[in-house]
Amino acid sequence: MKLPAFTLPKPVASIGARLPQLPPTLALVGGLNLALDRILPRDTLEPLTGKRLLLKVTDAGLTLRFTFTPRGFRPLFDPRQPDLTISATTRDYLALALREEDPDTLFFSRRLLMEGETDLGLLVKNTLDAVDWDALMARLRIFRPPVGAN
Repeated sequence: MKLPAFTLPKPVASIGARLPQLPPTLALVGGLNLALDRILPRDTLEPLTGKRLLLKVTDAGLTLRFTFTPRGFRPLFDPRQPDLTISATTRDYLALALREEDPDTLFFSRRLLMEGETDLGLLVKNTLDAVDWDALMARLRIFRPPVGAN
């Protein structure tokens, strides 16, 4: 099933921007840390160490600041200019995660924007391209209860 085209209504972004950003940032870094060493190779991500990263979900009003350390991903409370900013809508991040769209298509159609250090953006894009999403989904099915199970 393909995701329909959608953008969250503007009031959602207005409200989202006023909410504390720490809870969704903790969810993001928690998910990234679960993937670390399983599907995200730590040594490949080493150039991100100490870099200020910002992920914007434009239609949700989310601005998630985080960094990568030798111990994994961590929330960042540093208001300075990020080294890399990645921006997209909720729908485009979902399409990327579900492999309905690839990073290049989103980037060249200007639906995925990367600003800052070009080499970091390429590293993130290439890492996303290298993830074996089919193997990941197969591993996740192990944790899903059988249909009809109570």
